Amino acid sequence: MANPMLCSQEYLESAPVKEACSLVAELCRLFYPQGWVTGTGGSITVKVHDDSIPKSDQLIVTSPSGVQKERMEPEDMYVLSGEGDMLIEPSQKPYPHKPLKCTDCGPLFMKAYKMRGAGAVIHSHGMESCIVTMMNPSAKEFKMTHMEMIKGIKGHGYRDELVVPIIENQPQESQLTDSFAEAIEAYPKATAVLVRNHGIFVWGDTWISAKTQAECYHYLFDAAIRLYQLGIDWTTPEHGPLSVPRAIQQTPATGGLGNNNYVIESSRKCIVLDIEGTTTPISFVTDILFPYARDNVRKHLLSTFDKEETKADIELIRGQVEEDCKNGVAGAVPIPAENSGRDCVVDAIVTNVEAMIKADRKITSLKQLQGHIWRTGFESKELQGIVFEDVPGVLKKWHSEGKKVYIYSSGSREAQRLLFGNTSYGDLRRYLCGFFDTTVGNKKETRSYLEIAQSLGVDSESQILFVTDVYQESVAAKAAGYEVLISIRPGNAPLPSDHGFRTITSFVEI
Repeated sequence: MANPMLCSQEYLESAPVKEACSLVAELCRLFYPQGWVTGTGGSITVKVHDDSIPKSDQLIVTSPSGVQKERMEPEDMYVLSGEGDMLIEPSQKPYPHKPLKCTDCGPLFMKAYKMRGAGAVIHSHGMESCIVTMMNPSAKEFKMTHMEMIKGIKGHGYRDELVVPIIENQPQESQLTDSFAEAIEAYPKATAVLVRNHGIFVWGDTWISAKTQAECYHYLFDAAIRLYQLGIDWTTPEHGPLSVPRAIQQTPATGGLGNNNYVIESSRKCIVLDIEGTTTPISFVTDILFPYARDNVRKHLLSTFDKEETKADIELIRGQVEEDCKNGVAGAVPIPAENSGRDCVVDAIVTNVEAMIKADRKITSLKQLQGHIWRTGFESKELQGIVFEDVPGVLKKWHSEGKKVYIYSSGSREAQRLLFGNTSYGDLRRYLCGFFDTTVGNKKETRSYLEIAQSLGVDSESQILFVTDVYQESVAAKAAGYEVLISIRPGNAPLPSDHGFRTITSFVEI
């Protein structure tokens, strides 16, 4: 229920209310030359600022709908309670003026006020905010990074990725209410929602914040449109050439490939492949390789304890465990000094390695030791590499076409070479140009993919295709400018429903 004092005639005629009405009229006149409220479109609403009133109870001033925004006067405004109840309706104007009515955006404005504690909301029909949603008709988000004006958006810095949700337009603005609220809830960091083929809603803690951010958003949208016209990618830190496929043609599914069979032509020069869930069943790693390493770690360490390679492995594990103990990592136990005796050292290492394997940790020290244990298994023929049946033929095809193929996996480079060098299809390493592991960096960090790109000799990161089954890796690679496909294989973890990446179920689809 509205505060009775705020509904009094005395308060409704007070200076704060009059100032808010004048402010909305002034902002509409200011935004008109910029094309944000032309053709009677767009709308503005502000809270009546009064330090003596809780923000949630402060009155709301809103511009009318369907009128010449640049000609509005303070007395043309609607005044509502903090709950959205009508308190003041402006007097109607004579012909040829259209009858005044409260904006159709009212329900959306109330969502911003209640769900985000906004102090003002600006709805713009600016051309930039419309076109930017049309460049990719299927996109659910607008993204941009490494642009100075991103700093004008609340909670963002120059290096941050700006993400603005896009919802689909409806015949009436009030029909956008549910999808608008869903977008606000799904994107807690967002201060705006784009409406495809329509415009944008921007909110801020104050009218100054909303205005500043609206100006920055329109600047960034205009920049994205111009960069798009120049063939420059605005979504990556380097702003390299756009990776736009020349043709994406969906073809009938054959051979049990499902409904995502795409023929994709692009300027790609290199292909980087993940292993688990991409070239190889996850079960091979979890059910065969990991248990083999776990069951043989003690035997391997005891039989090779005095070798330089094993000494290096032990020191790497020791350094990791020291860090884990400091950070309170579960399962980490101190490793005695070397002069404590071989058995004491080995016992402690085995305990730590078993805990690391159980937690599926992607750390270089563990992967290096596992690789050396697996080497023994492959050499003795106790282990044999497994790849999906579509992989060998496609690797051979890419090799014959001159495409350079690389592997990037959390497993050590030695383990990668062992797997592909000892498969039931023979030695597949002849089709591969190189191997990358976590010494390059974590697979979920963008800088790792930028580092790999430096080693591949491409002109732009957009010339690299990365295939993985992990969503977080896909996001990191895309942020680095790579083209990305997500591999859907039996046993792979489920993906977010709105992941936004193209998927494949077989290399034949690439």
